[in-house]
Amino acid sequence: MNKLTHWDYCQFLLVSQVNYTQTYFADHSEQFSHDRINRLMRENKLTPLELRQMVRQELVFSENGYILFDDTVLDKHHSFTIELVRRQWSGNAKKVIKGIGIVTCVYVNPDTEQFWVIDYRIFDPEGDGRSKLDHLSEMWHTILYVEKLPFRTVLMDSWYATMNVMKMIEKANKIYYCPLKSNRQVTQHPDEPYNRVDLLTWSDTELESGKMVHLKKFPTLSRNQGT
Repeated sequence: MNKLTHWDYCQFLLVSQVNYTQTYFADHSEQFSHDRINRLMRENKLTPLELRQMVRQELVFSENGYILFDDTVLDKHHSFTIELVRRQWSGNAKKVIKGIGIVTCVYVNPDTEQFWVIDYRIFDPEGDGRSKLDHLSEMWHTILYVEKLPFRTVLMDSWYATMNVMKMIEKANKIYYCPLKSNRQVTQHPDEPYNRVDLLTWSDTELESGKMVHLKKFPTLSRNQGT
């Protein structure tokens, strides 16, 4: 009998594009039963480091690469006892649901149109006291100083578009794109007062190509501060 390891389960996750459950894995495997897979999942953990080590063998690097920070909620609305399940906002469901929150980091090669999940963190503020922004900062440090991956651009949602995060990215001389929340204060000219983003007026050309603005509390006008 072949020994089942979490690497086997990782390979299943890489090739399965629809269903990621243990039952689905067992139903399509002649070697591993559901009980063996369930026991493996209970007794072993796939760490972010192991994920990076495995995925790095598959990565196709590009100096034009993107780093994408995002989060998702694994819907567990039928669960009452699974560890890490908590009520939280789901962008997909557009409401608060019961689920497990995961902050993800994806490497995108725009030249080959390929992408890989290269890091993740479980969002468990009650257990470890860490926010999503804390997890992003940890993954950013790993990408920049440990893995030293080549990339040019960072993509992220408005949830992560905080002053500290944007300045952190600028310090590394990277370009970033992110939506701004409607109450963020911006100005188009240094001698004009700051106003909310949702009070900006737009020409037809600007609606198509964007406009350059300056975010309040940023030291200088930056190419990154378009909206």
